[in-house]
Amino acid sequence: MPPDTSDRHYLPAEFGDRALKVLLVGCGGNGAQMLMGLASLDTALRAISSRSLHVTVVDDDIVTEANLGRQPFFRCDIGNSKARTLTERINLAHGLAWKAVHGRAPGKVGVEGADILITCVDTASARRAIGAALAEERNSPAYWMDLGNRASDGQYLIGCPGRAASRDRRRLPTVLEYFPELADDSVPDDDTPSCSVAEALERQSLFVNRVMASHALALLFELLGRGSIGHAGGFINLASGQSVPIPLPQGSANEPLEGQCA
Repeated sequence: MPPDTSDRHYLPAEFGDRALKVLLVGCGGNGAQMLMGLASLDTALRAISSRSLHVTVVDDDIVTEANLGRQPFFRCDIGNSKARTLTERINLAHGLAWKAVHGRAPGKVGVEGADILITCVDTASARRAIGAALAEERNSPAYWMDLGNRASDGQYLIGCPGRAASRDRRRLPTVLEYFPELADDSVPDDDTPSCSVAEALERQSLFVNRVMASHALALLFELLGRGSIGHAGGFINLASGQSVPIPLPQGSANEPLEGQCA
């Protein structure tokens, strides 16, 4: 029996056999795990296709003692730029030439020109700033993936930036459309820093970021490596052990690439 493809979203034709530009905003809990996973994804794509990744990561934070354990940094990294430290390590290990920018997006690095935007930021205001920058760009990324979490639960979601009034039913809603409460600028951000490893672990579970990133990376692999996805993201709760997929919106199915099995 042929597989049911009516509820799948297919990679657009412009994502052919080429290097895909990825802009990763944030290199902290989720972002650092995503960056390491993207290196593995790049290796896999080169092995099974003619696609590859060129990643630019931007973050204005430095490594502190509170980051040790939950984030992939070491004591010798304390005081150094998170983005530069991890990117240099990945470039050396994988023979890549990915770029790191110490600063904030969209101020330090624009969102235009990227194929995929991945945001791993701590606050709703940061997402709003990214969303506002996307709204002003004509050459915006085809996809915007966002990861967010609390102490032991979180979500990941991939969407297609575009005008909210767009009649293209194939467009996947972005994080600001799926969670409209994030667009409410009257709600204050909770970005209180942790001062120690123990305090950081009270605020977030030790492995929540690894789990979140693994699920998000698996979805990216299905899209970029296999050519389609059957869900747009998911909700994950480590405390209960539950993982619930976020379904594709009705009517979002599109046509597969020419020559691709449907």
